[in-house]
Amino acid sequence: MAVYVSAFDLFSIGIGPSSSHTVGPMRAALVFAQRLRAAGLLESVDRVTCSLYGSLGSTGIGHGTPDAVVAGLAGFAPETCDPDDVRGAWTALGDGGQTVLVAGERPVTMIMGDVSFEPRTRLPGHPNALAFHAWHEGDALPLVSETYFSVGGGFIHREGEDGADAAEPVYPHPYRTATELLQITRDTGLSICQIARANEEAIRPRAEVDAGLDAIWSAMASCVAHGLETEGVLPGGLNVKRRASLVKKRLDAVTNPAERDLATEWLQAFALAVNEENASGGRVVTAPTNGAAGIIPAVASYYLRFVPGASADGIRRFLLTATAIGSLFKANASISGAEGGCQAEVGSACAMAAGALCAVLGGTPAQVENAAEIAMEHHLGLTCDPVAGLVQIPCIERNAIASSTAVSAARLSLHGDGTHLVSLDMVIETMRQTGIDMSTRYKETSEGGLAVNVTEC
Repeated sequence: MAVYVSAFDLFSIGIGPSSSHTVGPMRAALVFAQRLRAAGLLESVDRVTCSLYGSLGSTGIGHGTPDAVVAGLAGFAPETCDPDDVRGAWTALGDGGQTVLVAGERPVTMIMGDVSFEPRTRLPGHPNALAFHAWHEGDALPLVSETYFSVGGGFIHREGEDGADAAEPVYPHPYRTATELLQITRDTGLSICQIARANEEAIRPRAEVDAGLDAIWSAMASCVAHGLETEGVLPGGLNVKRRASLVKKRLDAVTNPAERDLATEWLQAFALAVNEENASGGRVVTAPTNGAAGIIPAVASYYLRFVPGASADGIRRFLLTATAIGSLFKANASISGAEGGCQAEVGSACAMAAGALCAVLGGTPAQVENAAEIAMEHHLGLTCDPVAGLVQIPCIERNAIASSTAVSAARLSLHGDGTHLVSLDMVIETMRQTGIDMSTRYKETSEGGLAVNVTEC
């Protein structure tokens, strides 16, 4: 069974501030509403309630989960919605209630209390769980109840759905581990990027693959550009000031570039820009999650600006290589902060960016694998402890630092021949085991680490 995840699933265009807490719940709510319609039950629905469990219950308000749920029920999708239609959707309900057009059709009055929080209840399927109930007036039991899991990166899974009826694509180059991936490169003479491309073209034509990759990069680049130009204070109550625009102004004003490490400073500005956009609930691309959304766009922007010969085709190769690596993390460990801590989000994104940069710098498949391993190895044990449940502190700066780590890992791997003692497979398995051992306080619940100590200080 292949582990490959398409670039168009791994890099999905959505909104901030969280792929697991915003994008995933919105998709789940939309699917629930669409299933009501498909089952012919929509006209019988007079009330809809939703319970947020575990991590969604702990930090859902700070991550915009209730807003996402209400927007999804109303028929909005993260890929196409206007972020302004999502912000405040839940609080606008108030205690008196507002009419929500479920699936864009059925008028149902909802109040804020119809979205409840159960942070102490953790369902066995995944720490990010939410249950929907559709009610007919006067009935003691709901018409329909369904539970969904937001498993990271905007991916969702409905309880009881095993996926057996969903046909898996037949890939020309299936692999389960990095070791198998490298063996394919040796057997075929293909690069990791070429293997990923062949797998993508088994699903859709080459022209469609290229157009899709270009659309992903366009959304990433737009996010960087908008973040570099936007000033102000981020929402949520911490009064965190946006810094990317100020950094850009200062870098633009540098008169003696020889005295500064401008490449690194711009790299970090790119990452700040994306994650400030994410924190404000703007349009971002999961890469592979929203909490780590700044790393891959920042390193790709660094490549375009500072690497001689960089090109649009190089960006495609960058994204495809990152996809091949990211697929390994999603299948063999986790990309969910609620499941594996921030090592699963920032660590996997850093590894993807490091391997991708190594590839476009001319690295061999073995060097690419080495770059990803170096990057992930130095994020093992990283906790997810967002202050006040917001994707701001330490998340924004963490992306900037991880972007620098990705570049360092790529450059370091190019000084070797790809031979190294610790393999990427070993590090991914170690990350998985570390996530299991990690206390839930450090898994996006805001119950430990900086989330507690910053508040106390």
